[in-house]
Amino acid sequence: MVDIPETPVSLLHRISSIVSSNRSVEEMLGEIVGLTVQVTDCDACLVYLIDHETKEIVLRASQVPHASALGALRMQMGEGITGWVAEHKSVVALPSNAASDPRFARFQALIEDTYEAFLSVPLVSGGEVIGVINVHHREPHDHSHDEIALLIFVGEQMGVAMAKHMLEEEKTRLEEETAVIKRQLEERKIVERAKGILQQKYNITEEDAYFRLRNQSRRLRRPMRDLAEAILLAEDLERQTAGEN
Repeated sequence: MVDIPETPVSLLHRISSIVSSNRSVEEMLGEIVGLTVQVTDCDACLVYLIDHETKEIVLRASQVPHASALGALRMQMGEGITGWVAEHKSVVALPSNAASDPRFARFQALIEDTYEAFLSVPLVSGGEVIGVINVHHREPHDHSHDEIALLIFVGEQMGVAMAKHMLEEEKTRLEEETAVIKRQLEERKIVERAKGILQQKYNITEEDAYFRLRNQSRRLRRPMRDLAEAILLAEDLERQTAGEN
């Protein structure tokens, strides 16, 4: 039998150490699975996050390996018990024959859908549902009040932590995208200046200047930006030499 924490205080201490660490979202999801297993002594745990762009609920972590389903298994808000929990911000505890519940939706990729007992709680942050934690037992299992309360506590505390880390990762992603766009704009400006020099020097069209750069880039297997910078450097040196003379 797994040693279950006696009070939320011990859980809060562990959660605080997790939150203060520099874990990624994927590592945080793994921590949620670990905490859930510790609290419920379950046979399987699944963690879903809501994709706010598509409004879908996406499987992101599991105790039982689901390599092909992670990130691919999606459901709509309100679909199945998981979707119902996300939509209503409520807990569902089914001690046996979970598949007989009218809200139940079976997914062939999930062996957990054949298990008897099912407990589902929302993962929340600031009163908003950001995901769902599902707990499965192979055999009938009466979910005690303390077990449900502790899992709700995990959903509330880790929900805040998850939202924070997801926000930080989104910020990092946007910064990286902005940096890529900035580099692309700088490269375009350099190439445009180089094309202008070629047009003036050889009395050719803009299209011909572009093709010269592109073909030379392919022939030398060098980025077009490198060639454009070389043209700009040569032009600057030529102007300096002319000025000195």
